[in-house]
Amino acid sequence: MSRLRGKEPMDSLRGFRAPTSEPAVPCGLLKTARKSGQLNLSGRGLTEVPANVFRLNLDTPEEAKQNLSFGASERWWEQTDLTKLLLSSNQLTSLSEDIRLLPALSTLDLHDNQLKMLPSALGELQELQQLRLSHNQLTLLPMEVFSLKNLRSLTLQQNQLEVLPEELGQLEALTDLDVSNNQLMELPSSLGRLSCLQKLHLCHNKLTCLPDSLAQLTNVKLLDCSNNLLSDIPAGLSKMLALEQLYLRHNKLRFLPLLPAPALKELYVGNNQIERLEAEHLASLCVISLLELRDNKIKVLPEQVATLSTLTRLDLTNNDIGILPASLSLLPDLKTLLLEGNPLRGIRRELLTKGTNELLKFLRGRIKEEPDSAADRTTAMTLPSEATINIHNIKTLKSLVYSDKKADSIPDELFEAAAGHGITSVNFSKNQLTSVPPRLAEMQTLTELNLSFNRLTCCNYVCRLQQLVHLDLRNNQLSELPTELKNVTKLHSIILSYNKFKSFPEVLYNMVSLETILLSNNQVGGVDPTRLVQLVCLSTLDLSNNDLLSVPPELGLCTSLRSLSLEGNPFRTPRAAIVAKGTDAILEYLRSRIPT
Repeated sequence: MSRLRGKEPMDSLRGFRAPTSEPAVPCGLLKTARKSGQLNLSGRGLTEVPANVFRLNLDTPEEAKQNLSFGASERWWEQTDLTKLLLSSNQLTSLSEDIRLLPALSTLDLHDNQLKMLPSALGELQELQQLRLSHNQLTLLPMEVFSLKNLRSLTLQQNQLEVLPEELGQLEALTDLDVSNNQLMELPSSLGRLSCLQKLHLCHNKLTCLPDSLAQLTNVKLLDCSNNLLSDIPAGLSKMLALEQLYLRHNKLRFLPLLPAPALKELYVGNNQIERLEAEHLASLCVISLLELRDNKIKVLPEQVATLSTLTRLDLTNNDIGILPASLSLLPDLKTLLLEGNPLRGIRRELLTKGTNELLKFLRGRIKEEPDSAADRTTAMTLPSEATINIHNIKTLKSLVYSDKKADSIPDELFEAAAGHGITSVNFSKNQLTSVPPRLAEMQTLTELNLSFNRLTCCNYVCRLQQLVHLDLRNNQLSELPTELKNVTKLHSIILSYNKFKSFPEVLYNMVSLETILLSNNQVGGVDPTRLVQLVCLSTLDLSNNDLLSVPPELGLCTSLRSLSLEGNPFRTPRAAIVAKGTDAILEYLRSRIPT
């Protein structure tokens, strides 16, 4: 007996057992999935989905069968239904009908595989909200997919789809549809039934026209039709009043679309065949911020371009423009003007290379400051201080400019000249104002106000401007904002850089309309992410060059942010290498640091 002590027990079935191999999905991963309801099998080289994944919520766990220290405390029978299954970046060529055994799935990610067809059982996943199928080899979809009444997001880009069936219109809960980079030649008219849709990606197909039913998509904010064969845009597009971003690059358009565009901020129509810009087309772009017209055949830039008072970027690269209207220099927010590749007369090439500021300064020099003829006297008048009021700007552009005068007050004559003209833009920058001129409160039509580069210590009268959309207060001496500013409910952007703020202005947390907050080069020591996340429209936040000693991980939950600037602060984490990678990397890092 002593010779047998310490030896393994004899296995009577040795030699008959099949050799064991490492399971495709580790038991520990399945065990965690039963608790969390989420299973991530992305990038594991799978050629098929193991059967035990589909039976995750049906079978007794292997650990319990083998009694491997699997005590009652584990309570495996109280498992959570699988709601999220990630299978992206594998080598799947098919998906089993057994997918029906996971009826609680709300997210199914199959992108970046080799799928050529899908099981009809997908239609039984009635809780499904996100279905990601991009970067596969699909040529059609099973009809059962169109019965998924709760589906919110369907991504199908980079497949081989040639047609979308009329049944697409049954997915009435969809908010995001991406069918870009396929072989589509037309779209079903039922597309108009997707009334909840907010993002529609149609780029890189073979579309020659868009369905009239597009007019019914009144909630769409982003529409991308780039890289198609469109020669015309249906008139119905004018009813898409929620549109904020419209991409029409690389088509065959000869005119800008005529839109009411009350919300359109970005319009991309580069690489088309546009020869003329009509005044009425420009007039409709009342809140446009970015206008891309590059690589067209435009010969003349109409004077009406100066009415686009919210424009920050204008790209006219590679057109046939010979003369620039001097009134272009009156655009108060224009930061980028691209003109390379135009046969411009009267502008030296080296001036173009010096950048937008120098170019606009040159154009401003072309605008006559003093009336020198009887005709001029009808469009300008002189104040007692000898400064000129540009009546043309007041009447035609609805713009009041009194900038770079080193003045500590604004002459009453200026306000009297502007009275009754419905002024929408005021520029009193680069003066020596210590307070906001009280008479500004008379201008109830004002949407843009520039008081930058002054000596303001308070800005009380601004709170009475109910229509204000853009407010520039940079380079002043402000240390706080009045709580009454929350009454300016249409404010989209506020620039507060180079002031004396030591904390994030309290009132801004209550202004849910804000999309842009620029607060760089102050002394801000912290932000409250639990309140910031309530600003659901906020897309740009600049906190660079402040005194942030730490960045709260919960800031990563502000998923509406497209641009977050944090450089130049004394915090140690996230490291500079992560900050340098940009907004997405910062937010992802911060989310990973949130305690669970």
